[in-house]
Amino acid sequence: MVTAGAETIPQPLVDQLKVGGRMIIPIGPHNGVRQLVLATKKKNKNSKKNLMSVRFVPFTRNKE
Repeated sequence: MVTAGAETIPQPLVDQLKVGGRMIIPIGPHNGVRQLVLATKKKNKNSKKNLMSVRFVPFTRNKE
């Protein structure tokens, strides 16, 4: 489970998942309600399912 929200799922997090791996992450605007999303990595196509509305602190990282 990712414990900070993001506007979209960061590709580096998706890259870390194995096929069949799942991630729960809050996705949405930084100043509003986000959706808790269950993302599943599949062989040919990844899937996303909205679970519920939530509020989380923003996900931050250095952009070098």
